Parts: sequence; structure tokens; C-alpha cells
Amino acid sequence: MTSPAPILHDERDTRPDGLPDGTVWPGPDMLVLTNRQIRSDTDLARLSRFADDRWDLNPGIFEGHARSQTLNFEIIPEPLRLATKFYIWQLINHPKARTLRRSATNRMALHSVEVLFYGSLQHVLKWFVGRGITEFCQVTNDMLWDYLDALDEDGVAIHKRYRRITEVRRLWVHRNLLPFYLRLPEAPPWDGEDTKDLLERTRGDRENRTKRISEQTMQPLLRWAIRFLEDFSEDILAAWDEYRLLRSRRPEHRRGQRRGRKSGELQADIKVLLDGLRRRGEGLPGSRREDGTLGPAWRHIASLLDCSVSIENTGSHRLIVESGLPIADDCYLDTPVTADLDGQPWHLRIPFDEAPRLARLLSTACFIIVAYLSGARVGEVLNLRRGCVSHDKDLGLWLVEGLYFKGAEDEEGNKIPEGTVREDPWVIIEIAAKAVAMLEQLHDSHVLFPNRLKPIKTKPGMETKRRGEARADRIIADDITKFIAWVNERCRQLGRKDHIPADAGGAVAPSRFRRTLAWFIRRKPRGLIAASIQYGHAYTQMLQGYAGSYEAGFLDDYAFEDWLFRMEGIAEDERRLLAGEHVSGPAADAYRYRVQAASREFAGRVLHSERHARDMLGNPLLQIHHGDGMTCVLNPAVAACQLRGSADDPMVTPDTDDCRPNCQCLARTDRDIEINKARAAELAEIINDTLAPPIRHTREKREIDRLLAIIEHHEHGARP
Repeated sequence: MTSPAPILHDERDTRPDGLPDGTVWPGPDMLVLTNRQIRSDTDLARLSRFADDRWDLNPGIFEGHARSQTLNFEIIPEPLRLATKFYIWQLINHPKARTLRRSATNRMALHSVEVLFYGSLQHVLKWFVGRGITEFCQVTNDMLWDYLDALDEDGVAIHKRYRRITEVRRLWVHRNLLPFYLRLPEAPPWDGEDTKDLLERTRGDRENRTKRISEQTMQPLLRWAIRFLEDFSEDILAAWDEYRLLRSRRPEHRRGQRRGRKSGELQADIKVLLDGLRRRGEGLPGSRREDGTLGPAWRHIASLLDCSVSIENTGSHRLIVESGLPIADDCYLDTPVTADLDGQPWHLRIPFDEAPRLARLLSTACFIIVAYLSGARVGEVLNLRRGCVSHDKDLGLWLVEGLYFKGAEDEEGNKIPEGTVREDPWVIIEIAAKAVAMLEQLHDSHVLFPNRLKPIKTKPGMETKRRGEARADRIIADDITKFIAWVNERCRQLGRKDHIPADAGGAVAPSRFRRTLAWFIRRKPRGLIAASIQYGHAYTQMLQGYAGSYEAGFLDDYAFEDWLFRMEGIAEDERRLLAGEHVSGPAADAYRYRVQAASREFAGRVLHSERHARDMLGNPLLQIHHGDGMTCVLNPAVAACQLRGSADDPMVTPDTDDCRPNCQCLARTDRDIEINKARAAELAEIINDTLAPPIRHTREKREIDRLLAIIEHHEHGARP
């Protein structure tokens, strides 16, 4: 990491009138990233200059999974192009340039600058130019009201209107950093009215847009990912190693490195190759010619023999052509297929060109496991490095160390572009640790999810705009789509029923994993993930492990799902109370009060963020937790069980598996009593069994007496 020194030049004739103190005015040769950190491997001679019409932002982008990011000013109409460049340069470099959401010291990330440039600002500026504007100072307040009408007349989607209005406000907010001719009118745009009041509509994209992946899709997806890791990986690794060995012997990779042979050695090697093919009942490696006929695949044969492809034009090739062996329809690897699917081979012989595809599928399977079962953000997973996993033997925890980017800020509130190492590592379960170990065997890259499994080699001075170290979000999303397609095609070929159904919410994007995991943990705490991974275990590992640190973000997703779950429960509880459901137990009155009060308090409530949901969960009205044959109306101060979390934590929950009969938080609904009646009936059968051991008979008799007392009190005790 480094910071480029600005190029000094004479600015006496170029400084505009009214330039505020503290604002540096760029000349044609000034670096675009003058006041930004840049990657240490950047070729400084290739950095973009102010005069360029295309600005390369990639030297200041540190996330390994980020796509290439540039600003193309040719899309801005010429009358406002230079003014726009001055404005954007200040957003990038001025120390007091800011976002619109926090303090004046919170400078925008380069990615955010690119997003606003293409997504909204260009459309605003094109409309200005259409009205004859050549400098920002020519914009009037009346014109801005006309712009609102134009957005409506053009039928611009509500979320796009919000963003375009925001860009006008951003230009106005930065007027004190710009010279006179680049300033919007002094009065706030639209008299300072809120956007929601201007448009009389709330912004749809502010709602939770991340859709959960349905159980019917997620379960088989994870099951197949684990199958790749635990069953197929050895075959795939062996095929991938053989592929890389043979590929390294290709003529284009061995120029000047071909091993010399003594007279007769090549013929001996050919004989060994042919004898091996006969013994295994295989044909010569073949390839399809342009006319559709099969012929020997000489490049592949040369790799097998570690010789020049010119063997085709020597006398030695006759030993091969006249061997009498048939020509196979492809070039198959020697790697045997050892794993099976319910007694059938999971794959037939693996062709040479199929090995990279299978290796990529295995890498994708490992991503699904790590991303889904860690709850980490997609970018955080894609930026994991080799050696990131460790095992704490004392705590029995698998830990993952890595970088986080969202929320990584310095003391002044500005984004730290290279990210920050998490103070608290993620806690994962063992299957995810195995996936990381597999990735470290699969390739030599220092990132776990490289864009290519074989590292890209570049010549000095030929650096690409983006190194492409880690896969981008869109690439891993495409990989997951291909993984699902491969699984479903294999299921079709083998007549299997465990294919991965399409999800009603659309493509299985990796950004959907966190919310899906939060849903499963909240809704199915005793359910099973594929291959006997228990959600209850994942809950303990994640919520009480790394997710105990709020900057991890997963708690917010979990809180949102918890909020939805509790609100659904409150609605059902109120419906049953109104229908006459009886409630007994020491907390019965508190139960009735909370249900009725919560319905009044939260009906129709809109959450603005997942963290808002987490904060609201601390409201005592929502502390109703239905267990097995009991309902906990939680009051942490008097709870007899072992709480999950501290008493002052809004995410605290009771351990309903450790419910104590004498707890003052207990209430029992008619639904709970039905469960207790069924349990008592099961115990009665055991007690009536004359062959039951006396000690068991005594124990179950004591338990059934307790249950019958609860039922009696509920049905015939004092009622309100």
C-alpha cells in the first residue's frame, strides 16, 4: 500500500475565482488518485491523470473480489464534462468530501463514487444539458422543481427517483468545496423537503430485498456440496493433479525444457503406453476432426510420452498407428473413479478437458459450505487467505481469521480501502474447516477462491487493470448456477430424485445465504442440515461465537428473522386468545398483557434495517418464547434457566430445553396442555407395562403425576 505523490505544476493561471480555502485545484497532469491509498503493486506510470477521459480507479481498490472499476466521462455531455470531472475529482480527493448519511469526515469509497456516477449522476447531468446548462451555477430552484415533474412524466421507477434526487442534494452539499461557477443555488434544493414528502412515496428498495432460499432448494444444494467435499473430492483432486501434470508437458509450456532421450527410449515408452491401454481395454486418445472422423490426439499423446508433438511426423508414430488399438472418442485420464452414488459410479471415466470443470465445481461446493455455514458476507469469504483456519483445542472451536470491508473505517470515519482484520475471528463448524483445507489442496493461490485455479502469470509492465485474484460476486453466482445445472443433469442421467429444484425467489445468489441460514436457525432449531449438521450446534457456534460481535453483521440478519418469527407468533397468540384460549401458570397474566399490548404496539410497524429489528427485540412485549409443552414469558431477572446471552442483551433468549418447573416465567396455553396430555398418555403405557423395570416405573410415575397436576390446574384451577 502506498500513496502517490501529486505532480506539481504552476496553478497561478488555472485557479478559478472563488476557490475555497483547502480545495486543491487539479491541473491536466494531476493524478486522479492524488489523495487516495493505492495498492503497492501498482505501476505508477500507468495511473490516470485528470486530463484523461477514462479514469482507472482499480489501483485504489483493495478487495480481491472486486470487478474492474473505471469512470468514463465520454458518457457525460460535452457542455458539462469538464465541470463534472472537477466535481468528481473533489469527491475522490478532498479530505472533507462526504457521504450524505453521516458526518463531514466520512468520505465516499471509490466503489460508491463509481456507482453514483453511472447509476444516477449521468442522468441528472444529461437532463441539465438538455435545458441548456453549461455550468452548475446556472441551475435554478425552479428548474429543480421542473426536474421532479420530468421524473414523474418519464415514469422513472421510485427507487431511481430517490437516487437521482440524492445526487442533486450531494452536489449541493459539496458547494462549499467548489468555486462559484460550480455551485448550485444557495438555498437547499426543493426547500429542504424530505424526498419521501416530495415524492409522497417511500422508497421500495429500502425494504429488505434479500430473499431467503427455500428449504426445498437449500437442503439439496448443501447436501450435494457436502457430497462433493466428502465423497467426490479425492477423485477430483487426483484427476486435477494428472491434468496439471499433462498440461505442463504441452509443447507451449515446455519450450527449451524437453528432456532428452537416448536412442530407443521413446520407442520403449510407446510400448509401455500401448501395453497399458491394451491391458485396461482402452483405445488410443482420440479427437474429432473437422470432417467428423476420429483420429489420434497427438498433442495429448505427446503429453503422455513427455515428447514433442512432432512425433506425428516421425517414424515412431507408426508404432501407435499400427498398434491395432481402436481410437477412443476422447482423451481420458488414467485417474480411476472410486466414489459412488448409491452403488453407481458418480462419474464415468474422466476426460482430460473435464478435469478443470470438476475442480471448479469442487471449489464452488466448498464456497457454498463455507459461505452458508459461516454466515460471513460474500466479499469476506471471497477474500479469505490460505492458512486462515485454526482450531482452538481448549475451547473446541474452529476459527477463521480474515478481513472485513463493510464498516471498516479509520478514526475519522473514512473507509479503510484495504479492509481490516477482524478483531474476533469467525467461528465455524468442522465441515466448513474441511472445506477450507480442501481448497488449500486444490490450488497454489494465496486466496482460497481465486478467479482461476491456475494463477495468472503476467509479464513485467503488462499488469492488467484488475488482478482478478479472487472471484467476483457475479462470477461465484454464475459458478453456483453451473453447479446446480451439473447436479441436475447428473440426476437426470442416473434417474435420481434428489435434484436441486429451482427456487421461487430466482437464481441462488450467494448474498442470500446469510438470510437463509438465519431463517433455518430461527425456525428449525432442532432440524438437520444435510449430512447430520445440526442447526442447534450451528446456533451455539455462530450466535455465541463470532456473531457475538455485532460488526459481524450476521446478528442483524438473525434478528430480522427473529423479529418476523416473533411477530407471526404474537399474531397467532392474539387470534387464539380472542377465540377463548385459556392460559394458566404463574406468568399467565403477563402473557395475556404482552400479547394484547404487542399487537397494538407493533401492528403495521415497518423496519428500516436489520439492526433496527435487533434493537426492537429487546422490547419486553416481544419476550414470549413457545417451548415444548410450555410458554416462557421471559423476565431475565427471575428466570430460573440458563439464559443464552446476558440479561441486558436485546438478543437474550431462554434455554427452553432447560426449563425449570418452579420458574416464575412459565405460562401454559391450551396448545401446551395438549402436548402434555399426549406425553402423559405415552408415560401411562410405560407404567402399565408389567415388564418395565421398577426404577423406570417409579421415575415415570413421578413424571406423570407432575403432568397430571399441571393439566388439572389448567382445566379446573382459578380462571380470570
